[in-house]
Amino acid sequence: MRILFLGDVVGRTGRQAVIDHATTIRAALGVDLLIVNGENAASGFGITPKICESFYAAGVDILTTGNHVWDQREIQGWVDQDQRLLRPLNFPPGTPGRGATMATLPDGRRVVVANVMCSLFMETLDDPFRALAPVLRDYPLGGIVSAIFVDLHGEATSEKMAYGHYLDGQVTAVIGTHTHVPTADHQVLPGGTAFQCDAGMCGDYDSVIGMDKAASLDRFTRKMRGQKLLPANGPATICGSLIETDDATGLARSISPLRVGGRLSPAWPGAEPMPESLMNLHLTGAAADAVG
Repeated sequence: MRILFLGDVVGRTGRQAVIDHATTIRAALGVDLLIVNGENAASGFGITPKICESFYAAGVDILTTGNHVWDQREIQGWVDQDQRLLRPLNFPPGTPGRGATMATLPDGRRVVVANVMCSLFMETLDDPFRALAPVLRDYPLGGIVSAIFVDLHGEATSEKMAYGHYLDGQVTAVIGTHTHVPTADHQVLPGGTAFQCDAGMCGDYDSVIGMDKAASLDRFTRKMRGQKLLPANGPATICGSLIETDDATGLARSISPLRVGGRLSPAWPGAEPMPESLMNLHLTGAAADAVG
């Protein structure tokens, strides 16, 4: 099985890049399940029902979120009815929505996707290390389900790495989100769990973690918070990770980074060359940046 995960989608430019190119990427890489973190898709803060539907129409199977999940008010009435939209699993009991869901592929294989939020430098929620225990109990890897994927939303790389080792051998993959910067530590841990501290964002990297530079710099250099933070709207880079699983065990065979378009150096995990349309996306982005 091939699972593609795309990191935090930031603003219109990141959202449109994913919507425009998800189908091409899926087909080129033979993706069985596409998971996207969409928590910054609505003007950089949260997600709306309309945006959820646009992602699904573009071929996204499951949407995860994080600490910005409630930033758009209308999502609160939507999250209970949308079985494919997750909020962090370790919100207190009674919080609307769900933190894990099961996706069934056309061939009958089933995948559990869970969304967990870290504790260090983040809003205080229930213990993330214990949050997944009921899921692991009810859906044993390699038994009822063919894969278990965890989006770990958090700030501290130490906590993320500890979490990966804590679940090593029990889940297929633990991939981090939230920092908006792709890390180079993608690996299959000794027990067979694919891991990466952060998949990076889908957005404009000529920015401060996806937000316009001017307002961000004012906050750091002049301690001024009057100017509203808005997403940068230059060419987007699509960042994520491709995980290939072993159907017999549900564990990972490999994990490879994906970076397409925009400013970052490209990374294509497929055995075949990157499709020409995506190469043109990269070249277009580079040219646009060169001329401002």
